[in-house]
Amino acid sequence: MAAAILARAGATAAGGLRSGGDVRRRRNTVAIVAATTTTGAGPAVPKEGSLERPAWSGETPLSRLVGALIAFKPFYSLMKLASREVIIRTAEKSNVPWREMTKQVLESDVYEVFDRIRDLNLVYPDYYLSPFHAYDEGNLSWLAAAEAEPATMSIAKRAIPDAGSIEEANQIVRGNWLNAIEEHHLKYSGNCQINDILDIGCSVGVSTRYLAEKFPSARTVGLDLSPYFLAVAAHKEEKLSRQNPIRWVHANGEATGLPSNSFDLVSLAYVCHECPARAITGLVNEAFRLLRPGGTIALTDNSELSPVLFTLMKSTEPFLDEYYMLDLEETMRQAGFVNVHSILTDPRHRTVTATVPF
Repeated sequence: MAAAILARAGATAAGGLRSGGDVRRRRNTVAIVAATTTTGAGPAVPKEGSLERPAWSGETPLSRLVGALIAFKPFYSLMKLASREVIIRTAEKSNVPWREMTKQVLESDVYEVFDRIRDLNLVYPDYYLSPFHAYDEGNLSWLAAAEAEPATMSIAKRAIPDAGSIEEANQIVRGNWLNAIEEHHLKYSGNCQINDILDIGCSVGVSTRYLAEKFPSARTVGLDLSPYFLAVAAHKEEKLSRQNPIRWVHANGEATGLPSNSFDLVSLAYVCHECPARAITGLVNEAFRLLRPGGTIALTDNSELSPVLFTLMKSTEPFLDEYYMLDLEETMRQAGFVNVHSILTDPRHRTVTATVPF
């Protein structure tokens, strides 16, 4: 079943890359992953193709129209509610207990964890104080933190609509992402082991837990600007038994304060599309400083979106245009990374990996 879904997903992705009409192409190429499981015909071979920037991003007439609509406050409010409703409806149709999961967090003792984990001296960058994801307080709110995990589950199901369950969708989305990281590191690290992992922008720790489970012998750190998200992450982690418990750090991913050359893998999962271009550059440069020679950076995020979904997302993602207009791969090369590779790990998300040279 998973192999068939992945094959269809790959075909959808390939079709999306070929469409678009009058668009500017990125300078890099990506590998389209049609499947990552082994079938009777042998393992699937990724195909190369140009990743097209959406025609509705940047300074195009359509993008300016969307921007004008968002600037009209009554319409913006409707779009914001519509975007939120799409995610919740998808989750509930897929049997994600959105309201129950949210209630469990809000009625727990997570508030005590918050007091322990928050750095009162942290100064938030200006862009982080913008409204995000239909929350007026952005990521600095309990409701955003309580709803983050069901929202993540909904996103996985939207990426793999043919999956029979949320678990199967997550297995594909997260599995492809983890495989891309592992394969890149094995190929380019010079046999360096992954002993220390940093997950920047870890939110409530979903991606961090996947990394810790994939590399159980490694010491894993989850870092985020939101103490609300981190409190939920730490609260969930307290209930788990792990060989190396995850450490949670409240800090700015552009200036973490962590020692240089102290990690073998730095991951940013679904972070860059929420940041202005200057912040993405800062995150990439900080990752380069933190990684040891032979270390791997992995950024997974949105690929091309449909015009409708882009419009809805743009109403709750103020820096989406900057993400699409930035040449992420060139930004990584300018920071000093080598072996920069980008693959479409599911129809909606790409993973870009690179190496710190020896």
